[in-house]
Amino acid sequence: MKVKKLVDSFNYAIEGIIYSIRTQRNMKIHMVTTMLVLTATFFFDLSKIELLIITITITLVITAEMINTAVECAIDATTNFYHPLAKIAKNVAAGAVLVTAINSILVAYVIFWDRVTPLNRTVMLKLKRSDPHMIFFILVIVCIATVVVKAIYGEGTPLRGGMPSGHATIAFSLATTITLLSNEPLIMVLSYFIAVIVAQSRVDSEIHSIIEVVFGGVFGTLLTLLLFKILG
Repeated sequence: MKVKKLVDSFNYAIEGIIYSIRTQRNMKIHMVTTMLVLTATFFFDLSKIELLIITITITLVITAEMINTAVECAIDATTNFYHPLAKIAKNVAAGAVLVTAINSILVAYVIFWDRVTPLNRTVMLKLKRSDPHMIFFILVIVCIATVVVKAIYGEGTPLRGGMPSGHATIAFSLATTITLLSNEPLIMVLSYFIAVIVAQSRVDSEIHSIIEVVFGGVFGTLLTLLLFKILG
């Protein structure tokens, strides 16, 4: 009997995790980011302390998001009218998620920035010597590759819907190109900020899902970096 209760408790906990991933947009983003960060750890010589800091940071973000979801569900289940305290509770829970997310960015900067900088300098040196026509050629390849992937998945049309999001792919490809060509941190940040807005607009208009937009952003960024490295 005790064993059954223990198994049931684990099942309920797992169901809670699955529910959060299935229904919460931010949770999906956190999970995709987690997979990318954990994959990146294989390519860098990280110490045990650094790995421990990364895992703790990831756990804090995911836990905060799940608590935020629990708070929202509890309030919605018990309150069927507007109440200022209910709004405060939701805002505070969302603020906790934001704090952990900002902390995760700081951790990523401290751990990965020095390791990525030498690669960035090499790529930047090649780009300074690049022919402008090559940059246009790379963007054309990204567009063609996006259409090909859409055709493989067989969903949506070349300009609307389907995997991946073409707008997100091209927006992040352009942002990556601008970032590689610019020495101004503000321009780099603004480029990706605009790309995020473009991707978000596709989700808000219900043309693409979160997964399609995230895949498009990652696909556009990585393909652009690969092409610059090969053709640069």
